[in-house]
Amino acid sequence: MAEEKGTLSIHTENIFPIIKKFLYSDHEIFLRELVSNAVDASQKLKKLASFGECKEEVGDLKVTVSLDENAKTITISDNGIGMTADEIKKYINQIAFSGATEFLEKYKDKGEDKQIIGHFGLGFYSAFMVASKVEIVTKSFREGTEAARWICDGSTEFEISPADKATRGTDIILHVADDSKEFLDKYRLQNILDKYCKFLPVQIEFDAKVVNNPNPIWTKQPSELKDEDYINFYKELYPFTEDPLFWIHLNVDYPFNLTGILYFPKLKGEFEVQKNKIQLYSRQVFITDEVKDVVPEFLMLLHGVIDSPDIPLNVSRSYLQADSNVKKINTYITKKVADKLSELFNNDRKGFEEKWNDIGVFIKYGMISEDKFYEKAKDFCLLKNLKNEFFTVNEYKERIKDSQTDKNQDIVALYSSDPGKQDAYIQSAERKGYDVLLLDTLIDSHFIGLVERKNEKFHLKRVDADTVEKLIDKDEKLESVLSEDQQKSIKEIFEKVISKPNMTVTVESLPVDELPVSLTMPEFMRRMKDMAMGGRTGFGEFPDQFNVIVNANHKTIQKILQADGDEAKSKIAKQAFDLALLSQGMLKGNDLTSFIKRSVELTLV
Repeated sequence: MAEEKGTLSIHTENIFPIIKKFLYSDHEIFLRELVSNAVDASQKLKKLASFGECKEEVGDLKVTVSLDENAKTITISDNGIGMTADEIKKYINQIAFSGATEFLEKYKDKGEDKQIIGHFGLGFYSAFMVASKVEIVTKSFREGTEAARWICDGSTEFEISPADKATRGTDIILHVADDSKEFLDKYRLQNILDKYCKFLPVQIEFDAKVVNNPNPIWTKQPSELKDEDYINFYKELYPFTEDPLFWIHLNVDYPFNLTGILYFPKLKGEFEVQKNKIQLYSRQVFITDEVKDVVPEFLMLLHGVIDSPDIPLNVSRSYLQADSNVKKINTYITKKVADKLSELFNNDRKGFEEKWNDIGVFIKYGMISEDKFYEKAKDFCLLKNLKNEFFTVNEYKERIKDSQTDKNQDIVALYSSDPGKQDAYIQSAERKGYDVLLLDTLIDSHFIGLVERKNEKFHLKRVDADTVEKLIDKDEKLESVLSEDQQKSIKEIFEKVISKPNMTVTVESLPVDELPVSLTMPEFMRRMKDMAMGGRTGFGEFPDQFNVIVNANHKTIQKILQADGDEAKSKIAKQAFDLALLSQGMLKGNDLTSFIKRSVELTLV
């Protein structure tokens, strides 16, 4: 076979159905694209007027969307630059020729206008996703030009003829197809405009009302704005929600362009990742609320708006494409959030502490998921104790090191995940002069592991994970009032009474004012189960393992040994064990009823 070279040919008959049906995944996008084109036409006119190329008065620029249900038409009108017949042939008949790109290239020496939206030259053809026929009636702003009409039925053929239009601008008239009648509903169009065009920079009218805010606050300088402006805008984005705690105004033009407002909502200690709360815009056109690549995952807890012309979009402007700028923006936003939190902490620590219940989950999540955020956040992340006092990790280590250092010179912090349920253990710790933290959110099991990894010789143990003497082992041994034989006998009595394979009985010498029987889950086992988050790892499926700790020095244990007969011994032992279950909220149903009856009997004896 002889070597051959040539050029690839593209047949418009084949590519047109692809553009019409598959370029845009959601057909409602047609309105966004056509309104954006109309906005571009208006912005271009404003720019040309500033260059002295437009001789007539520009006046008030606006885009009007009209619906005629009887004629089955949707019309998008503007009073922008308009087109001549030759420009129609150039910009409309050449598929994928971008007039916006040509405009920016032509006037690049006079400064790029970041408000020009279009780039790919394909948006107009989205009209054919919903229209069986499309008309363009247009008149150029240039003096001495004639108005023109362009008509196409979705095939590769078109007609251009003179038109009767006295004023500059363009009307795009869509004759809606039978399979797209849903778009002949006024409320459907209103919803699309609200979604995509709410902040376009030119006034948009529909149904005789202005439907957009052309000057959202993220386009302004922070010095121009008051707190009231930020809160009102938040209400505009999220009606019927509580006021935000605070916000960050993003405004950078190098090495990329980015503006926006990020709000910290009230989380109330809940782990609420709602991925549709940050909206991504490009030149004030709504793109998506899926911003996971632009914004780190932990920042999904925030609300607000990000706008950047430098975020790479696919041809249909429906989603992001991978790009180095995305990573740079991601890093920048993380830094801005950390800097804002650090500023709040350093300038108003009391106010920061008051907000901790709302922002603590967010900060901990960020520290777990982003090393760079951790490095900044470790200086303002707070630990709260049961006395409602706040400390950074370093402050807390200093606070407890004298009283809560064990025999290995490790500092041990005790914490409660449920003070009501763990009250007996908390009181036991406090009798020893120990402090107890409150760590009761879903993310705290992961946060605890992070703190221990980052802080050598510092451990956190849940207050009910063992006896307090073992939680902070200072190698101080209490003498037992029981002989070895008596300890063995007591152990056998309890093992017989309990008779559960997931419970291990030990007899220990504890202070006389501690409970006669304590029920604990080893710290390692409990932590692994917490991190399993309801069974998403293997540990979540394991049965609970408990230690039953019998206090050899408590008078109830001596009473068991002195009881007359095995039945009497077992009854008292069962009562003491049920008290331990009750303190953990584990005594239920028939066992609880039997405990109550037995309590009455023992009380009356």
